[in-house]
Amino acid sequence: MDGLIGKKLGMTSMFDDNGKRVACTVIEAGPCVVSQIKTSDKDGYKAIQLAWGDKKEKHSVAAEMGHMAKAKSSAKRKTVEFRDSDMSVNLGDTLDVSIFELGEYVDVVGTSKGKGFQGVVKRHGFSGVGEATHGQHNRLRAPGSIGACSFPGRVFKGTRMAGRTGGERVKSFNLQVLKIDADRNLVVLKGSVPGHNGSTVIIEK
Repeated sequence: MDGLIGKKLGMTSMFDDNGKRVACTVIEAGPCVVSQIKTSDKDGYKAIQLAWGDKKEKHSVAAEMGHMAKAKSSAKRKTVEFRDSDMSVNLGDTLDVSIFELGEYVDVVGTSKGKGFQGVVKRHGFSGVGEATHGQHNRLRAPGSIGACSFPGRVFKGTRMAGRTGGERVKSFNLQVLKIDADRNLVVLKGSVPGHNGSTVIIEK
C-alpha cells in the first residue's frame, strides 16, 4: 500500500468530459519525507514510514528530533506507516503528488467533523415517531420505544440512541483522481473527504 499525508483544503466542482458538473475535494498532498524503512527481518513486517508537516523545534521532543535526524530532516507534525509498500525509496527521500496518476482510484482516511450530542434523527437517520396529527405532541424527532416489558426488563447494549456524534476515524473508498497540480502539490479527488477544511488526511493507493 502506497500513499501520502496531506491537508484538506476544501471542496469545489469540475466538469467532466460529458459536461456534467461533479463535486470534488482539493487536497494538498505532501511533500512527505521517508523517515523510516521497516523490514521483515528487523521489525517483523514490511512498511515505509512517512513524515509530513513542518513543526517548530520548541514543540518537538528530543526523541522525535533524533528519529527525524536519521533521515536528515527536521521534526514533523504527522508520521504514518504504509505497510507492504511497493515504492523503491531510501531513507530521507521526499515523495510528492507525482506518485499518483490521473484517473486512478484512491482511499482517503480522515477524522469526521464533531457534531456534539445529537438525537437519533441526525445521528442514526431515524424518521421520528410519525405524523403530527392524531394526538401526537412533540414526537416528530423522538426515538420511540427502546425496550421490551418485563422480559428482558432492560435496554440491550448497542441500541441506537442519542449521543455524541462525529469526531471519528472515517475512510472514504474509491475516489477518482481528477487533476494533479505538481507545482503546488495539489490533488483533486472526485467526491467528498471526511474532516473539516485544514484537517490532516491520509491518501492510500
